Amino acid sequence: MSAAPQLTPAAAAADLEEIIRLAVETLRQAREPAAWDAKAGSLDWTCWETAEHLADDLFAYAVQLGLTTPPLDVTVPFVLESRRPGGPGNAVHADRAAGVTGLMQVLQSSGALLAAMVRTAPPHARAHHGFGPADASASAAMGLTEALVHVHDLAGGLGLTWDPPADVCARVLARLFPDAPRDTDPWTTLLWATGRAELPGRPRLTRWRWHNAPPSLQS
Repeated sequence: MSAAPQLTPAAAAADLEEIIRLAVETLRQAREPAAWDAKAGSLDWTCWETAEHLADDLFAYAVQLGLTTPPLDVTVPFVLESRRPGGPGNAVHADRAAGVTGLMQVLQSSGALLAAMVRTAPPHARAHHGFGPADASASAAMGLTEALVHVHDLAGGLGLTWDPPADVCARVLARLFPDAPRDTDPWTTLLWATGRAELPGRPRLTRWRWHNAPPSLQS
C-alpha cells in the first residue's frame, strides 16, 4: 500500500472546519437541556462537561501553537477549574443559561480559533504537548482526534448518530497513529486506536497515545 500523503496545515484546517461543522449540526439535535446531564458514552463526565472539555481542548491546542515567548516547553498557564469533583478541569466553560445554542457557539468558536491558528502558524511553530511537540498539522490532527472521538462519546449519551467522513479519519490516522492498520475501516480503526472499539484479531486497547512527530521522523 502506498504511503498516505502528508497532511498540510491548510488541508488539516479545512478538515477541522468540516468536522466541527458536522459536530455542531449533529449535537444541536439534542435540544433538551436535561439530556446533556446524561453520561457521555463510557466517560464519567456528563454530555455538557464533555462538550466543554472538547471546546477546551481545541482552545488549548490553538493557544499552545501561538506561544512564542520562552519557555516554550510548558502549558500556557490559563486557570483550569472543575465545576464539580470528578469533572474536567477546563479554562473554557459555557454559560449554562445560554442553553444548548450557547454551548454549540462555544464549541464552534474554539474550533474556528484552532483552524485559524493552524493556517497562520509559521512552519517552525511547535506547540507543547505531553505526546511531543506538535507542528501546525499535528495540532489540527490532535483537535480532529478530540472532536471525532468525543462527539462519538456524546452521541452515545444523547442517542444520536455520528458517522464522520472516512477520508478525514484516514488522514488523522496517517498523521498521528503510524502503527494503526491501514486495511481496515478508518473510522472503526480510529475508535480502536483511542480505546473505544475492537478490531478483528486485535485486542481492545486500554492505553493509547498518538505521535506528533512529522511522518518523516516516525519509524
